[in-house]
Amino acid sequence: MGKNHRTVTRTPAVKPTATIRTMILCIPDELPREALTAHQLDRNFGVQGTLSPRFWASTSLRLWHHQQMISLRKGRPAYCAGGPVRLLDLDGMLQAAAMGAGIRHQVFSRVVHGTRDATPWHVYESRHLADPDKYPYDAAVAAFNNQPRVNAIRMHNAAMYGAGQIALDELEMYQAGFMAYQHYSALSAVAGDAVITVEGAKLAPASDAMADRVTYLEQANRLFAAIDPNQRLLAVAL
Repeated sequence: MGKNHRTVTRTPAVKPTATIRTMILCIPDELPREALTAHQLDRNFGVQGTLSPRFWASTSLRLWHHQQMISLRKGRPAYCAGGPVRLLDLDGMLQAAAMGAGIRHQVFSRVVHGTRDATPWHVYESRHLADPDKYPYDAAVAAFNNQPRVNAIRMHNAAMYGAGQIALDELEMYQAGFMAYQHYSALSAVAGDAVITVEGAKLAPASDAMADRVTYLEQANRLFAAIDPNQRLLAVAL
């Protein structure tokens, strides 16, 4: 008798969708400033969110420039939700974000000293989504939280408040090393989690995995490096 052959069907890998908290919109020239209010974002861009004072205004901003800015707030630096690129201090944002990231990574290194690299959350979530019946969500959460490095971070966060906490959703980026985390934080400060170009195309990571985040940041950084100084940007919190 011939051998029995069994067909093996592979379950395709399932990636959770990326977490999008902040989106950067490139505003077309023909769209008036009055149309950039939060309640019109959905109509004009298909985005449901609120204006986010994320950008730094240029230190050379003059009084007559204020009417070109969106949701400008006084301060040093002065924050705004957007405006022409030439009136935004994007370089200052990059440098400050990198400096802050360096300090956070030093804290991270002390907190997790002696623990092995942990598997990031998106791996457990993908496994759950691929077979929810065999691998329930609660089991995925328990497996992630049961890692010594994750427990070390959670213990630190339990004793700290505000900016002193370590974001567990950035665990994979922290583990990539000091410089990698600095670059990631700096580019994310300007690019947010997604960009809608002036042509209406959307740039966004395919998932929360670091490789997908890096791909998005590469695309967004190329866009911003070549952007017209008069192009208006708008930050929206989703």
